Amino acid sequence: MFTRTMRTAVALAVGGALGAFATSSEAQSEDPAERARSELEQIIVSATRGIESDKAIANKVTRIELEEIEIQQALATSPTDMLSNLLPSYSPTRQKLTGLGESFRGRRPLYLIDGVPQSNPLRDGSRDGFTTDMGVIEKVEVIHGANAIQGLGATGGIVNFITVSPPRSGELEQRAEIGLTTDDGFHGDGFGWRTHYLAGQRFGRFDATGSVTFEKRGLGYDGDGNPVGIDETQGDIADSGTWNFFGKLGFEPTDNQRIQLMVNKFNLQMDNDFVSVPGNRAAGIPVTSVPGQTPGEPAENDVLTMTLNYAHLDLWGGRFTSQAFLQDFSSNFGGGDFAIFQDPAIAPVGTLFDQSENNSTKFGIRLTQSWKGVFGSPFDAIVGLDYLRDKTFQSLIFTGRNWVPVTRYNNYAPFIQLDVDAGDWLHLTGGGRWEIAELDVPSYTTLAGNRPDFMVLVVDGGKPDFSEGLFNFGAVVDATEAFTVYGTYSQGFTMPDVGRVLRGVTQPGTDVDDFLDLEPVVTDNFEIGAELDAQWGSLQLAWFESSTDLGVRLVPNADGIFEVSREKTEITGWEIRATAQPTEWLGVSLAYANLDGEFDTDGDGSVDADLGAVDIGPDRLNLVFDVRPGGRWSGRLQAFTYRDRTFRNAAGATTAEFDGYTLVDALLVADLDTWRLTFGVSNLLDEQYITYFGQAGTDRDDRYFPGRGRTFTARVNFEF
Repeated sequence: MFTRTMRTAVALAVGGALGAFATSSEAQSEDPAERARSELEQIIVSATRGIESDKAIANKVTRIELEEIEIQQALATSPTDMLSNLLPSYSPTRQKLTGLGESFRGRRPLYLIDGVPQSNPLRDGSRDGFTTDMGVIEKVEVIHGANAIQGLGATGGIVNFITVSPPRSGELEQRAEIGLTTDDGFHGDGFGWRTHYLAGQRFGRFDATGSVTFEKRGLGYDGDGNPVGIDETQGDIADSGTWNFFGKLGFEPTDNQRIQLMVNKFNLQMDNDFVSVPGNRAAGIPVTSVPGQTPGEPAENDVLTMTLNYAHLDLWGGRFTSQAFLQDFSSNFGGGDFAIFQDPAIAPVGTLFDQSENNSTKFGIRLTQSWKGVFGSPFDAIVGLDYLRDKTFQSLIFTGRNWVPVTRYNNYAPFIQLDVDAGDWLHLTGGGRWEIAELDVPSYTTLAGNRPDFMVLVVDGGKPDFSEGLFNFGAVVDATEAFTVYGTYSQGFTMPDVGRVLRGVTQPGTDVDDFLDLEPVVTDNFEIGAELDAQWGSLQLAWFESSTDLGVRLVPNADGIFEVSREKTEITGWEIRATAQPTEWLGVSLAYANLDGEFDTDGDGSVDADLGAVDIGPDRLNLVFDVRPGGRWSGRLQAFTYRDRTFRNAAGATTAEFDGYTLVDALLVADLDTWRLTFGVSNLLDEQYITYFGQAGTDRDDRYFPGRGRTFTARVNFEF
């Protein structure tokens, strides 16, 4: 939960911010009403629950500002690509619609939009990184490491996508964007386009902001000029179409209060113009694509996110925030005649085609109250109460069967946090959160394909529950004005993908109350770090250890469908980031992350085998050069080196290997008053490589996916 952070911000790289819409830097206004308005807007969506000081967060924090987001839009194809580019401890993305096998510090992050959870841990389909368009994102707050600030799901950290704020002025302010993307061979099916429009205005104490986005993505081509294989089962962002509608309404009845409604509707659907051709791993031949249609419905994400917030800067002697939110999430996956789908009562074995769809509806309430100097003491306090109701199921859309039954989860969590300045140089913090949860599973029938004899089982329902205390404490030492050292301990938790467990029952007479291990995955995060700010730049260093006695590891079965294995896991790592400004026109940034992870294979309490590529990313070096010679032109060169990794089992035998690679991106920006031209080249050197997951996360030939080769993106942004 809450403790100390090492204050880290991703460097702003190219050309000025969009002046039409507010950013946090405008909080420096001398107008008290404007300062209050800025404070209200920041605390109403912050991942930190309105905590005023970085010293009161349990983990390292990175803030990605608008300029950086705009840069990455010209170099990355999705929000998860952007995160992978900017956070060395975030694993290489699969460049697909799925995030399965993508991790943050070796564990799953919790994705939020304006504080609304997008993750679906009861049946984790790993599609939670694709729920909004990047054009409505103004800032991203990333909290590194396990914590419980936002409750369920943040064992690897929190990624909060903060949507665009209303304009400061009373004028109608607008921006529009047109973009084109193509492979370097300029293949007709490799072209993609994008159009985006956003407008906002204040009307006295009211404000309104809205946007609409349409995007068509073409097929990807690898470094050898061949079409990149489409992921027919998990879904793909290539050969797909996206639309996004966003709206935000605000009302400030007084200078100290704000009510805000945000609605975002996102849809991404594959066009189904191509089919995948399996590769040959032994021969080094990657998966490719040819024209055709896969049977069934195209893979799709369809997500509605709504939040109603109220904030008061001076209530009961402190600051109060409340939030009610709703998320309606639907994602369907590519179909097949998988063994698990077969049922001789429906069709001859081996002929039954079906495909699954995850559905999750979440409703929640969050209340937070903070005080400074409680009862005249040196202590600051934060108290709050969270409630979450989640209904999740996984259906088979052609036969009307439920693979995962309708499962309801209810969770209450009160929390308290205390912070104190124990002197001019020492800050202490600590607190706790109590999770009270119940799962309601009705009696249900399993799929016939669960068993070789195709016996359909009746599983008796139940209401397993748990309660768990989660704690944190930390200390910050300001050794000098420029040098800070800190140490923290924090806990986070998630659920063990209940849906995968429920759908995998094979034994007659099973009862949910007896067999379902609902014990949460509680992750302990220890971290120590230091930060130095100097005239030449900055240096930040962090070491962390993340461990859990009953973790979750995904293991593929014969069909490539992952199943849950619960084992003790330990992850250690360190991160370093340095920035420098050797000249007025050149900025340099270097970041490195080292990760090691092991799990317990025999249950003796000692870890003895390497975590696989599905669970942990490779060691990684990021190097960025920002060039700003003055005038209208600026540019960037960024390089990412993923180092080799060998995975070994408890006996020391090699289970998988990853051959690392280096990718280089380049960007050029021309800022021409009311419009701006951005030209980006991702994979500038046209490196031919197999993705991290394709190499080491699976041994299947139909998952031996190459990465995208050299790709051009041109975008024109207008402000008026």
